[in-house]
Amino acid sequence: MAAAKLTPNAVAAILAGDTNLKPVVQVIDLRSIAVSGNPGSGPRFRAILSDGVATTPALFASQLCDLARSGRLRRGAVVQLLEYIINNVRGIRATVILNMEVLVPECEIFGNPALPPESGVSNSSSMRADQFNGAPGSTAGSTLGTVTTSAENAPVIQRSTAGNFSNMTPRPSDNAQVFQPSVQPSYRPAPNYRNHGTIMKNDAPARIIPISTLNPYQGRWAIKARVTAKGEIRRYHNAKGDGKVFSFDLLDSDGSEIRATCFNALVDRFYEAVEVGKVYVVSRGSLKPARKDYNHLNNEWEIFLESQSTIELCPDENSSIPAMRFSFTSIDKIEDSENNAIVDVIGVVTSVNPSTTIQRKNGMETQKRTISLKDTSGRSVEVTMWGDFCNREGLQLQEMVECGAFPVLAVKAGRVNDYSGKSVGTISSSQLLINPDLAEAHSLRRWFDCGGRDASTQSISRDFTPAASRNEIRKTVAQIKDDGLGMGDKPDWVTVKATVVFFKTDSFCYTACPNMIGDRQCNKKVTKSDSGNWLCDKCNQEFPECDYKYLLQLQIQDHSGTTWATAFQEPGQELLGCSARELYMFKENEDPRYTDVLLQGLYRQYLLRLKVKEETFGDERRVKNTVAKVERVDPSAESKFLLDGISRWTGSY
Repeated sequence: MAAAKLTPNAVAAILAGDTNLKPVVQVIDLRSIAVSGNPGSGPRFRAILSDGVATTPALFASQLCDLARSGRLRRGAVVQLLEYIINNVRGIRATVILNMEVLVPECEIFGNPALPPESGVSNSSSMRADQFNGAPGSTAGSTLGTVTTSAENAPVIQRSTAGNFSNMTPRPSDNAQVFQPSVQPSYRPAPNYRNHGTIMKNDAPARIIPISTLNPYQGRWAIKARVTAKGEIRRYHNAKGDGKVFSFDLLDSDGSEIRATCFNALVDRFYEAVEVGKVYVVSRGSLKPARKDYNHLNNEWEIFLESQSTIELCPDENSSIPAMRFSFTSIDKIEDSENNAIVDVIGVVTSVNPSTTIQRKNGMETQKRTISLKDTSGRSVEVTMWGDFCNREGLQLQEMVECGAFPVLAVKAGRVNDYSGKSVGTISSSQLLINPDLAEAHSLRRWFDCGGRDASTQSISRDFTPAASRNEIRKTVAQIKDDGLGMGDKPDWVTVKATVVFFKTDSFCYTACPNMIGDRQCNKKVTKSDSGNWLCDKCNQEFPECDYKYLLQLQIQDHSGTTWATAFQEPGQELLGCSARELYMFKENEDPRYTDVLLQGLYRQYLLRLKVKEETFGDERRVKNTVAKVERVDPSAESKFLLDGISRWTGSY
């Protein structure tokens, strides 16, 4: 029963003549009726169907009557109408069901579909089955009918004015819960559809429906929504050849969202036509399950536009559709978020790092910039900007902070990363709003200006500010064991000032999958297949070349003792100064630079950010130290850090 969900506005759509909807409705009354003039044919069955709000009478075709006779169809059943027609019976529109599927045999009645008696009531028991058996009635200008139940539980028909959907909404009682799905305004036909006489069914403009009602079983449909985000054009290569793709996010007046995706020729057709912030009517396309690895929207479906799809601008659209929808997560809650979770976050920008150029795993260069946000939870988080964000919003933020202004920044659709603590990074569909006109932003501004600026804050991210200003936990090597770090449910994060005294050189890297999944490399371990290619079990693909990633075992030492630690890709590259591929090639070619690289990384003092967590190896449990960040010791900053520590220690006496 929990999986049952009625199609909003289904009755209105059915009675308006939409026979392509395939709606999910509920049978709230079911009775047998005799067929006039054919007593030996057995009873037929009529029903009252509900979408949770409105109701309509219906008659089951003879081939479906066995469902009712056998008890598989009964009052409370949730069904999906697969094929049906609309007939006029004494001026009342009724549905003849030709084919359907029972989804839930019986459950409680959804919503409050009963209507109070009004004038113009006719007893439904007077209708005969043969009155339903004509040709479908016209869908234009016909009288709509809804059904209610009287005090004696006798279904009756309510006649309403043609084209007036307001009479289909029940009057709520004092204590009844009423579900009120909104009805989208009618889609005004384009000029080329007007004054042309009869319109062929497949050429008529589709009726606008809410995004929440979209499903793969519909025929033609249209939605009116605002574009809230637009991704860049991405290139890809697979077994079918090269291609390109881009996506954009849509938000309608109900607050529902969905992503639309275009491939290849449709990219050329729609990319320039779609602008963020504008409202469009989008019609025709296929609905497929949303790929949650790439799609963060709260919708199980995604629109894939096709050659017959249309996107029409609504230039005179009013403000009925919001510009954007946020669901902010406070920074202290981000600390408990899962890796790769998509969140909205808002905070005051307290620092901005310069933009740097880095090389991505696919060999392409991109811009990277980090900033720090703080909020009223007493936590701060590092936000990493990638690509165009760095020189657009990032440069603006840098100039504002350098001038002493600390702006409020709202991040829409940022991805959580737990590589070192927790941080938030931009993705292609992210949006950054500086000093937005939001209640949350105004509240943050008042808090910051009235004392929040000087409030102590603990970072949930890896630190990129000078060592003296960090709010960090500094430990010695001996304290990792003596204090029992890493033995709890969550890992401990500590900083150790230590020297690297040994590298294991027999296996310092592994062969990694080079496949790009969105904007991330797979990086799973690959093995040689019988064909000589590299096989990735996760991607289920073979590649002629593999990548190489650090899996570096090293021994670190300070004045208190020695311990082992593991460094993966980025920390490994910071320690040795070259990529894992380069070092692997040096070793394979017996290049003397291999030994030089290893020696240059030894006997240097670093500040090592460690993730300490107990893990199981075979039948043995032991604490594993993972290097999350490597930083050379700055004598000036380290001296200030030590002096501050001395001041705090002496001040306690």
